[in-house]
Amino acid sequence: MADTVSDFLVSRLAEWGIHRIFGFPGDGINGILGALNRAQDKIDFIQVRHEEMAAFMACAHAKFTGEVGVCLATSGPGAIHLLNGLYDAKLDHQPVVAIVGQSARTALGGSYQQEVDLTTLFKDVAKEYVEVVMVPSAMRHTIDRAIRIARAQRSVTCVIVPNDLQELEYEKPRRAHNTIHSGVGHAIPRPIPLEHELQRAADVLNAGEKVAMLVGAGALHATREVIDVAEVLGAGIAKALLGKAAVPDALPFVTGSIGLLGTKPSYTMMNDCDTLLMVGSNFPYSEFLPEEGQARGVQIDIDARLVSIRYPMEVNLVGDSVSTLRLLLPLLKRKQDRSWRQKIESEVADWWKTLEERAMDDAHPINPQRVFWELSPRIPDGAILTCDSGSSANWYARDLKIREGMMASLSGGLATMGPGVPYAIAAKFAHPDRPVIAMVGDGAFQMNGMNEVLTIGKYWKRWSDPRLVIMVLNNRDLNQVTWEQRVMDGDPKFEASQEIPDYPYARYAEGAGLRGICVDHPDAIGPAWDEALSSDRPTILDIYTDPDVPPLPPHISFKQARQFIESLAKGDPDRAGVIRETVKEFFA
Repeated sequence: MADTVSDFLVSRLAEWGIHRIFGFPGDGINGILGALNRAQDKIDFIQVRHEEMAAFMACAHAKFTGEVGVCLATSGPGAIHLLNGLYDAKLDHQPVVAIVGQSARTALGGSYQQEVDLTTLFKDVAKEYVEVVMVPSAMRHTIDRAIRIARAQRSVTCVIVPNDLQELEYEKPRRAHNTIHSGVGHAIPRPIPLEHELQRAADVLNAGEKVAMLVGAGALHATREVIDVAEVLGAGIAKALLGKAAVPDALPFVTGSIGLLGTKPSYTMMNDCDTLLMVGSNFPYSEFLPEEGQARGVQIDIDARLVSIRYPMEVNLVGDSVSTLRLLLPLLKRKQDRSWRQKIESEVADWWKTLEERAMDDAHPINPQRVFWELSPRIPDGAILTCDSGSSANWYARDLKIREGMMASLSGGLATMGPGVPYAIAAKFAHPDRPVIAMVGDGAFQMNGMNEVLTIGKYWKRWSDPRLVIMVLNNRDLNQVTWEQRVMDGDPKFEASQEIPDYPYARYAEGAGLRGICVDHPDAIGPAWDEALSSDRPTILDIYTDPDVPPLPPHISFKQARQFIESLAKGDPDRAGVIRETVKEFFA
């Protein structure tokens, strides 16, 4: 039988090195599903519970492998469901290709069932490339360009395939006018700045007496280079959330996360520095960077569009972080005065003591900080960590000590709820021999994480290391927003919007054939982590935590303090507990 257009599509994906597709079926992609069925030896189709999860998993696959992630959805509602996960990939600059079905070509424009203007729908999230395949011979260059552009631009692209086209016989493009003849293959460049620009940057950094570094996701593969530069410059290193795994937290000059979820040493360092070196980061919050004019700035980024938009930099080096730092290092002069570094190290040491004291404070029943503090020394070597948006991200950012060789990620630019569990699943498929830990709030888990537990139940026996732990902070509250209502708006907790159902997550795990552990006493936290991380199957840790423990930012403005007091005065339903726990935090 001659190959169909769908058979060619699947074969071409395999030629590009795509070996896994995340998706959910529908009659708008039946032809493609049939081709995947015939090519199970080439590409593994992972069935998710919802198309949004397929897009999250494709994004996570890209994050944890450096490869192109691919997701598949049917026409109409299936395609629409992909969008949130695709925006997560777009805002975190991950190469993802979405393949979606469409109504038959003969029905387009006729208000047919499930007919949606998909080109318009995807033209923002996949602005670099979104195309409808209209004839069989066009499939070749369409899929080639979608993958090549996704890799080259670190972006989302989209290929739309009408369902009647999918089962037609594939035709090679003829050697004629108005035909395209594309090929497979893409060489990843390592751009480097010009020599005189490197020297300009070195001059700025050499002149500085108090150098601060901020590293992000673009520095994840430049760990050694970042550390070497920091040692020469006597600099401290702060980390954007997506760069949490860029340098290990055991180093005494690593100040930890920066921003609303950041640490006091990072905040202080940025306020006191006279020179800022930013590497591979698009960190958005300017109020946590030096005041404009306070510090001279050098930025390294692979994307020229992203330099000097958060802080007015004196020198912008457009290049790969590894290569650029290696070229810059010989031009730097070692700082002889180490007083700045000593000050940073002293503040970091004090901060870790403060975090431990806060974590060990009593709460009702469990302090969420202690959950993360107890995990930190127990994280297995080579583990992959995922986190969701919400108050869990605060403790993930501050309390966990990342070691070299680990990987970690969450939704950075979009900061959407829901990717914690699908990220973890994608990590297990990409690295089935490595332990994976997902840290999610009960709000995010109820939103969509619970459904994907069924996906774990379906596939986990394929993983050589079965350890996948989902830790659920069970505080019965959409906690991050509750605290934002109090501190940012001066409003008391709105129970109708914030309180969520109490649910036995551990029993739910058991119903899916997994292990469930319920923890409601602080002394049981450590043993529960030990049990989960030695389990012979994926585990859900259902930990009852106190919603009144405040996720304090590294600095409280007068306005925030006033609004917080006003929110309590207006009759916050949890006022007594909030006051009690806040006082503890301030005096820890």
